[in-house]
Amino acid sequence: MGCDGRVSGLLRRNLQPTLTYWSVFFSFGLCIAFGPTLLDLRCQTHSSLPQISWVFFSQQLCLLLGSALGGVFKRTLAQSLWALFTSTLVISLVFVVIPFCRDVKVLASVMALAGLAMGCIDTVANMQLVRIYQKDSAFFLQVLHFFVGFGALLSPLIADPFLSEANCFPANSTVNATSRSHPFHASQVLGQHHIGAQPWANQTIPGLPPKDGPENHVSYAFWIMALINLPVPLAVLFLLSKERLLTCPQRRPLLLPADELALETRPPEKEDTSLPPKFQPYPGHEDLFSCCQRKNFRGAPCSFFAIHITAALVLFMTDGMTGAYSAFVYSYAVEKPLSVGHKMAGYLPSLFWGFITLGRLISIPVSSRMRPATMVFINVVGVVVTFLLLLIFSYNVIFLFAGTASLGLFLSSTFPSMLAYTEDILQYKGCATTVLVTGAGIGEMVLQMLVGLIFQAQGSYSFLVCGVIFGCLAFTFYILLLFFHRMHPELSSVPTQDKSLGMENSECYQR
Repeated sequence: MGCDGRVSGLLRRNLQPTLTYWSVFFSFGLCIAFGPTLLDLRCQTHSSLPQISWVFFSQQLCLLLGSALGGVFKRTLAQSLWALFTSTLVISLVFVVIPFCRDVKVLASVMALAGLAMGCIDTVANMQLVRIYQKDSAFFLQVLHFFVGFGALLSPLIADPFLSEANCFPANSTVNATSRSHPFHASQVLGQHHIGAQPWANQTIPGLPPKDGPENHVSYAFWIMALINLPVPLAVLFLLSKERLLTCPQRRPLLLPADELALETRPPEKEDTSLPPKFQPYPGHEDLFSCCQRKNFRGAPCSFFAIHITAALVLFMTDGMTGAYSAFVYSYAVEKPLSVGHKMAGYLPSLFWGFITLGRLISIPVSSRMRPATMVFINVVGVVVTFLLLLIFSYNVIFLFAGTASLGLFLSSTFPSMLAYTEDILQYKGCATTVLVTGAGIGEMVLQMLVGLIFQAQGSYSFLVCGVIFGCLAFTFYILLLFFHRMHPELSSVPTQDKSLGMENSECYQR
């Protein structure tokens, strides 16, 4: 009861900022589930398949850049909140502008801007919650990432009534047998036209959509999402107002010569209290580039760097699997040997994100009673076992749906649990949040591209083989992380107050 009482007390004292950080991740979630709108956006821009694929690659790439650069804006509370306000407002503006993008290059630029905003949100919101709750951050990080799943679940549900049922692509467009220009998004966008490993001669695939395609109503979906997202920047603005950060801090009056002399003879003060923490930089967590240049890392043990690297590699694999499975499970289902109907296969991505959302909801109470390390272990083992069973029962449609739900549950809480575990190992002295967010972003971009290329070259069966391999690699990296944790020395510079907090938290986990 003592642990629950302390956590609830922390939440009451930081209720408004916590709710605000949770809500900005809802904006993040709205932007990561554009899959159902891909065909309509292609019709809207009259673009070829390779062209439209670059639109979503630009979003993923800029999300990664935004995650790496987001640390620049989290050195003070003022910078963090202004960055979150700008990013969430940009997301609403992007939703408004997308229906007016009739050129694929313009659409790619707009989606790249959304990616930068998402990356900034990813880094800043995670870091602010860790800074507020530290040893107790696991519970609040689970809620934070629940809102990602909720936004990702809501986005396709909003878009579904407005999707075009007619096909705007010409039926007689053919491709040369020697052509190899299919991008990695081919199976994500048009799984029903995926050729797999069969000969490509005389295969009919979609080319450029005609200018007079069917009327596009998906614009209304984006405008509805813009309205739904609008309260989020308003909530950040309200928090800025409450923290009195909407106006610039008052400048001190110029000192007279006598005042300067008195100031020189005065004993040095510990810190300037005229600008408390809101405007003063936070020690410890920096942006990715500052982390790499920190002079005090010279005396750090090798295990310090190994922990950062192995934890980032675990998330590289797990977040990469999340993105790849969400993108290609539809294409896998409609291919042989399953040959699931297109409408039924369309439920698989929604089922996947729905169980990710459910898993994050379940993880909220579980995280207050179970160590983050244990949760990560269960998640990684569950992912490997699920992929193995999917591989064994690859001809069973029912098990495909059950396995999709199982993967969503196991992948749901991996990121927040790993973040809490790594920060706890390093006692909040390193750059774990920035490194882990960046590693997860790279994995989501790289593995999705890699799985798409292998899927296209080797056929649908390779999709599950990739999942098993990536799951085993994630488990291997996690075992290495446990090894480096065991050999990592305890930092002697931790204040007594922090140590007692850690002991108290450990007792709560052992209830």
